[in-house]
Amino acid sequence: MRDRARRGTAALFPPVEAYGRTLFGATRTSAHTAPDADFLDALRLVPPVFMPRRLEKLIDLAREPMHHDVDLTTVVGALRSPLPAYLSAFGSTQVASADLGTAASRQAGRLGLPMVIGENVVPVNGYGRIGTAPSGETERSLLGRIRAYLDELPDGAGGVAVQQSTEDADAEVWNLVYSDPSARPLLESGRLAFELKVGQGAKPGLGGMTVLDRAAAARVAEQYAVDDVLGGEERVLRCSSPGTFTEEILRQQIRLMRNNFPRARVWVKLHPGRDVREAAAVAWSAGADAVTVDGAEGGTGWAPLGFLDTVGLPLGECLRRIGRPAAGLLVSGRMWEGTRAAKALALGATAVGLGRAALLAVEEDPERGLVRLVEALALELRLLISALGKYEASALAYEDVWAAGTGLPHPDPSLATPLGTQP
Repeated sequence: MRDRARRGTAALFPPVEAYGRTLFGATRTSAHTAPDADFLDALRLVPPVFMPRRLEKLIDLAREPMHHDVDLTTVVGALRSPLPAYLSAFGSTQVASADLGTAASRQAGRLGLPMVIGENVVPVNGYGRIGTAPSGETERSLLGRIRAYLDELPDGAGGVAVQQSTEDADAEVWNLVYSDPSARPLLESGRLAFELKVGQGAKPGLGGMTVLDRAAAARVAEQYAVDDVLGGEERVLRCSSPGTFTEEILRQQIRLMRNNFPRARVWVKLHPGRDVREAAAVAWSAGADAVTVDGAEGGTGWAPLGFLDTVGLPLGECLRRIGRPAAGLLVSGRMWEGTRAAKALALGATAVGLGRAALLAVEEDPERGLVRLVEALALELRLLISALGKYEASALAYEDVWAAGTGLPHPDPSLATPLGTQP
């Protein structure tokens, strides 16, 4: 990730200095074939010999098509993006609340990528005002991040999804944003979304967690549970409520969002639960524009160690259970390079979220690290999609991937009906 943030598209290839003097391929090894390999990583992309879509493109262009001709433009939860990717939610954790969150917002805006602002930013860092000069906590506020994004955003691209947790609801975050004149450009251009947070990949079934000093914890003690469990004199654990959902509660929450904020897009974020297919179906049937699924690999914030490797479904299994939906499915979990993203798209995702990778990229270079990382991702996707004989990101399908021992990972026939058709 850091190499791509430094060198961009050049990092996709072997060292140029070795060209003409080194034979490549024979010694390349991979952990992807291990018995416990991640399902997405273990898949192979499999180009066909016969490519009728390439012939169609040749006729359309009146020349042989190249990878430059692949169209990556994607609608991400009703927001237009130059490629099937978006900036994942960063909440109030210290790493994102500092300059990295603002730098990531600024570069995402420059790229025209849709951006999600995570939970608990308002209760912890404040709401802010877009019209004020950026400084200190104001820049770290919710509207400070939006300002950094809008300052770079080109017309007609991108958009902002504002996530809301239980504590954010108490602070009326969505009401604040929806009624703020500074957010009117987003509303009027259809580029504002609200994301209901049901769960997260890093700690499925739990709410957000951060570490605070005792003075900061005292300021938010009425809003959050504060636990003295870290074994030190200065630091305590701040815990958010995970929220309580049943099928009917989720359905009514989405209907309430559509009724109270009719001009905002509706997103729902799910953790990788065993009933993720059923939960996604409820969200789409209630009218959600997009469902975000965090794989168990996802997450940038603080989490108990026991959750990191043993709780929640891997993203590949979530995709296999959901099948190819008929509505927007956004996914995150160790997304940073084209092959993993292409496999997720082939299994039904509309777009992939850049979380940990984005923060590492902007830490490596606060001015252009994320830009270079995304440029590398875009080139790799174009190369891969073209090699598969296709010329739109949305054309990727099950036929394009293969799993050792089982062949093509077709979904269970009982899951064959596409999810997402709204009433």
